[in-house]
Amino acid sequence: MSNKTPEIHVKQLQKGQETRWDAYVQKASPFAVYHLTAWKRVIENTFGHPVFYLYASHNDDIIGVFPLVFLKSVLFGKFLVSLPYFNYGGILADDDAIRRKLLEEAISIARREGAAHIEMRHLHNYPFDLPTKTSKVLMVLDLPATTEELWNSFKSKLRSQIRRPEKEEFTVRIGHLDEVNNFYQVFAHKMRELGTPVYTKKLFINILQEFPEAVRICTVSDGAKPIASGLILGFQHMLQIPWAATLRAYDRFSVNMMLYWNILKFACEHGYTQFDFGRSTQDEGTYKFKQQWGSEPVPCYWQYWLAYSGDPPEINPDNPKYRLAINVWQRLPLAVTNFLGPHIVKYIP
Repeated sequence: MSNKTPEIHVKQLQKGQETRWDAYVQKASPFAVYHLTAWKRVIENTFGHPVFYLYASHNDDIIGVFPLVFLKSVLFGKFLVSLPYFNYGGILADDDAIRRKLLEEAISIARREGAAHIEMRHLHNYPFDLPTKTSKVLMVLDLPATTEELWNSFKSKLRSQIRRPEKEEFTVRIGHLDEVNNFYQVFAHKMRELGTPVYTKKLFINILQEFPEAVRICTVSDGAKPIASGLILGFQHMLQIPWAATLRAYDRFSVNMMLYWNILKFACEHGYTQFDFGRSTQDEGTYKFKQQWGSEPVPCYWQYWLAYSGDPPEINPDNPKYRLAINVWQRLPLAVTNFLGPHIVKYIP
């Protein structure tokens, strides 16, 4: 019997190969949703960034994929991310040998393009001997078969908080492209409050067009005014909420509870068995909000290849050096932040 190591070829995805790539991703976990090639089109059509979609093959069978996006700006420099804007990405492969081959090719690309680093948003701590950030977790809830079972699993305090906004006669709608303007109105307002540049509305339109069945928008309204909204994405047995926002003026009515309860009902009614509340820092406010629904933390391992010696970059609002900019942004008129935001945030992963 031969002990020869199987030959692994690493190539870049070419037009016409998307079906083979996606077939491989479909066999993986629901956390692999952002590896689908639809997100390549979303990123290219929204932001215009160069992408490098690497795949490994053996005997013409795909055995690993590694989607990368190249970000280049005067403000933040040049770097590769898998994947920017989303909670997870990184290398999806059959074993560590294949992962190393894919990483080696990515490093070659990074050196050729002059990238300072590669960021890989993994949910496993792969043995790469690379700097790794572990401060974030995903909050995932196992769902029962019915909304009645879910409701009965909640503590009385949580049920009271859910009932609170029902007294105000707010309405809830779940839609698609017909809800994108309502969603964006609330989302843009919230981002300005947080001091964070807002994405272009085109991002969400492109997502909705790429996923006509898997993506929905849930909106809570006070009359004709949207006051809370969230974009939800389903893949395999999991539903997740990548983006959600509420108007601060309505916080006293607990409209966020109404939003999330209706989304969780939607998940149960459509046969999903898990719900991903998204990324949080352990024990901070959003973590506790998600935990009260019964969700459990799933560790994130963001691994970095660095072209320099030192610590991984901190291109995020938690970095103290961005505090002044955040304070200024919060005071700008909404029309100004809506215009300038998309030109800045496209370079923030």
